[in-house]
Amino acid sequence: MARTAVVLAVGTVVLAAAGAASAEPVSVLAVAEDFDTVLNNLRNWLIGILALIATVCLTIGGTRYLISSGDPGEVERAKVALKAACIGYALAMLAPVVVGVLKSIVGG
Repeated sequence: MARTAVVLAVGTVVLAAAGAASAEPVSVLAVAEDFDTVLNNLRNWLIGILALIATVCLTIGGTRYLISSGDPGEVERAKVALKAACIGYALAMLAPVVVGVLKSIVGG
């Protein structure tokens, strides 16, 4: 009996919340005015994501290098992570060029 009462109470709360949520008007958060704005936003996101990943690789590589204690295997893994960070930063710097090429291809 108590279990049924709990299920009914939870069901009533869920239905009440769903009813209130569906009464909200739908609003669009972001609309790009033109294709150039879309490509600029794409470039900014691409730079941010690449820089974030490169920073994580740089942090991992630096940490591995510091705690390697001269172990050749760990030093090599640290160097690989640091090289990956350098590649990531280079790609982040080239993102505007890639988006520029994309603009010229699609005629934006």
